[in-house]
Amino acid sequence: MFNKNLKLVIAALIIAYAVYQFIEGNIGNGIALILLSGIFIFLYFRNEIILLAFLRMRKQDLEGTEKWLTKIKNPEAALITKQQGYFNYLHGIIYSQKNLTTAEKYFRKALKLGLTMDYDIAMAKLSLAGIAMQKRRKREATTLLQEAKRLDKNNMLTEQIKMMQQQMKKI
Repeated sequence: MFNKNLKLVIAALIIAYAVYQFIEGNIGNGIALILLSGIFIFLYFRNEIILLAFLRMRKQDLEGTEKWLTKIKNPEAALITKQQGYFNYLHGIIYSQKNLTTAEKYFRKALKLGLTMDYDIAMAKLSLAGIAMQKRRKREATTLLQEAKRLDKNNMLTEQIKMMQQQMKKI
């Protein structure tokens, strides 16, 4: 895994060499090098380790997800801000099975750093609402549930939200 800035430097060097190839008349080489630099630019915005961790998460393999995430030693140097948000989001999902206090910390940090998709923000707020409800903080849980309901535009979380609202009435 490369540092985020190193990826941009490599892409810039490849593009510079591609321009040189265009000037020399090697159009095919220049096009191939531009496409190669596109890979490094793509990996700047979508970190390869985060992508592999999401593939493991999709298979419900939390141990595999955690194994991939531990390969990122310094998230601040290797990841851009949104990727740091998803790094913490995945850690929050993993720790929601183990330690709720740690999971809450990771979800709050993920929301602070920012997540791209509304569904992910809604899921993080729903998880925080569940943690708040288990810690007997009903007002905070209600607020977080309302925010999650507002963000869930495709109605993918309505069943979980209704179930939490039913459990909230018992508190």
